Amino acid sequence: MNIAFIGLGNMGGKMAHNLLKAGLKVHGFDLSEVAIAHFTEAGGITHANPQAAAEQADVVITMLPAAKHVKEVYLGENGVLAVLKKGSLCIDSSTIDPQTIKDIAVVGAEQGIQVCDAPVSGGTIGAQAGTLTFMVGTDLNTFEQVQSVLKPMGKNIVHCGEVGAGQIAKICNNLILGISMAAVAEGMALGAKLGIDPQALAGVINSSSGRCWSSEVCNPWPGISANAPAGRGYSDGFATQLMLKDLGLAIEAAGQVKQPVLLGGLVQQLYQQLCMQGNAQLDFSSIIQQYLAKEA
Repeated sequence: MNIAFIGLGNMGGKMAHNLLKAGLKVHGFDLSEVAIAHFTEAGGITHANPQAAAEQADVVITMLPAAKHVKEVYLGENGVLAVLKKGSLCIDSSTIDPQTIKDIAVVGAEQGIQVCDAPVSGGTIGAQAGTLTFMVGTDLNTFEQVQSVLKPMGKNIVHCGEVGAGQIAKICNNLILGISMAAVAEGMALGAKLGIDPQALAGVINSSSGRCWSSEVCNPWPGISANAPAGRGYSDGFATQLMLKDLGLAIEAAGQVKQPVLLGGLVQQLYQQLCMQGNAQLDFSSIIQQYLAKEA
């Protein structure tokens, strides 16, 4: 099975590496020379553009920043759907609006190509460890094939429904994630200000009712969670600008169905402020800086 992986950044690069470790042949493309270098060192085959990477592929996996990039890779002038053979499978693991992937899937179906969405949860830690959760939107027959492709990269592969359902699950999940990270940051900052040792506080939280992924796996206070971005200056994680994008997707979708997202709106403003302060590339757990800065 030949796999083309388009988008080899902080998440995609680690995911592709796990496919290579599983012994699969992976062709790749990314605009970043650094990402390409890491991919090549791991044994990947690099190409000059997405079409070239996809020409011989049975499966295309994309992990891209936004809907406009996904549209361009699949449907653009040099889009991969134009070169894929009938019966190919396309899996988009980007986080985008549900309608975009539905539209791409319609075009793919006209050409005999199955397109599905499979956004992920688990961050760079899960991507590196191969323990991601994939939220898959496709029919049940295709889901079996998708599972076999995603298995080297994920621990939990969940069928959410038809095409687009994976994206719905993801934006709801990340709405909760953004809110919970801000809540943990607020609690950790308050505890430190009041004088408790952050390690002791985190120990209580993670063995009590405040426990969550943001407190246990990716605690925003440095030195609490092993391998968390907080311990490396909030670098090499899930970028704040991407969390801001995901919150925007959730709030936009909520507006379409007139569903209130009160906490989501507040947290969106916090992440917007963090980005405006020049921290867009830092991991989203750097939201704690909004609280620590108030100490002065």
